[in-house]
Amino acid sequence: MPRGTVRERSRPPTSAERASGRFPHPFAFTWRDGLFLHWPIDPDELRPHVPEPLTLDTWNGRAWVSVLPFVLARAGLRMTPKMLRMTAPELNVRTYVTCRGDPGLYFFSVDVDSAAVATVAGRLTRLPVSRARMHVSRVEGSSDYEGNRVSFSSTRESADEPPARLAVNYEPDEALSFVEPDSRDAWLTERRRFYAPDGRGVGNVLVGEVAHAPWPLQSASVTLSDNTLFAANGLPEPDGDPIARYCPELAMTASIPRRVRGC
Repeated sequence: MPRGTVRERSRPPTSAERASGRFPHPFAFTWRDGLFLHWPIDPDELRPHVPEPLTLDTWNGRAWVSVLPFVLARAGLRMTPKMLRMTAPELNVRTYVTCRGDPGLYFFSVDVDSAAVATVAGRLTRLPVSRARMHVSRVEGSSDYEGNRVSFSSTRESADEPPARLAVNYEPDEALSFVEPDSRDAWLTERRRFYAPDGRGVGNVLVGEVAHAPWPLQSASVTLSDNTLFAANGLPEPDGDPIARYCPELAMTASIPRRVRGC
């Protein structure tokens, strides 16, 4: 597959794609060199970690927790020059929920290698954003699989919590494709909302939206040498190896979170 295909699919979301949401999207960024690591979890073990009024979502009776290392590139207000944008590595730990029947994401932690991004993102989104020390390196991949060989490491240390660490090497091991509707990959990735407790009343949540073209994904070969993220977030430890998917690049837009009452 020629490299131009990936660049074409990293285009900004169209007006029709943004119109599927409810809120204006003043922010833009690019998701680059990203990895999805998906583990199935017993829903009874995970449910106590998801706050009311959100409902834990499941696929074929299993809940899922996903770890996502990636580079947040050119993040900032739409239509602003590159010099006013920020680029930093990011690491997310999330699960899958619904609110009023609308599927979305709930984040257990969001780590970024930028104090400024952590401060601004935490205030705007109310997500649990922390500063972490991160290192990302990559080597251009072969033309066979259209991707990069990436090494990603992250360490967040806190006096009050167990250290949150991840060290992983990954690269695509099959050709690029786009998620099929109604597939497990679509269920795990095609979520255009995230939810966060607003802290101002029982039953209220904040909801934010993202918009983007369909995910271009590849199966990935992964070497996971360190992962304390489940313990650091107080989550049940999964069994077995994760499902791994690589995304070379995808442009997105995002809204400012709004408060909604009840789910």
